[in-house]
Amino acid sequence: MAVLDTNDIFYTTFEPKTQNRYILYIDGIPAFMCHKATPPKFNAPAVEIHHINTYFNIQGKRKWETATINLYDPITPSGMQAVMDWARLGYEAATGRAGYQDFYKKDLVLDMLGPVGDIVSEWVYKGAWQSKVDPGSLDWSNQGDPVDLNMEITYDYAILNF
Repeated sequence: MAVLDTNDIFYTTFEPKTQNRYILYIDGIPAFMCHKATPPKFNAPAVEIHHINTYFNIQGKRKWETATINLYDPITPSGMQAVMDWARLGYEAATGRAGYQDFYKKDLVLDMLGPVGDIVSEWVYKGAWQSKVDPGSLDWSNQGDPVDLNMEITYDYAILNF
């Protein structure tokens, strides 16, 4: 007869991570502007390997999915100016100059915070760049909501440091 371990049957205290305790660091964009972010996620599809009259599955190539980042656009410092400064590193519309990967790809750091402000988890998006920027819409009938900048970030891979 199996005996239960006391760690399995008694209450274990824990502190869950919460969605509102994080800081996203992007070089050139102040961290306080970011009010919504998607942690890294990936898809690893199955690949069927056929052998005689049967098959088995192995893991296919891992594909990192795009991350969505929402920023406030304050008057000063301008959020849109910070976003466009990064975008111009990849392509300058006025001159038609395109940049090297080394210019426009950045490493982003997403720190999850504990209740006292300590860093409890850290993701690093490696080789991140803006694949889509949406400055939202303006509406005279709106009661005064802040302007929201939406960015889709494509990245090479992500590392969970701790």
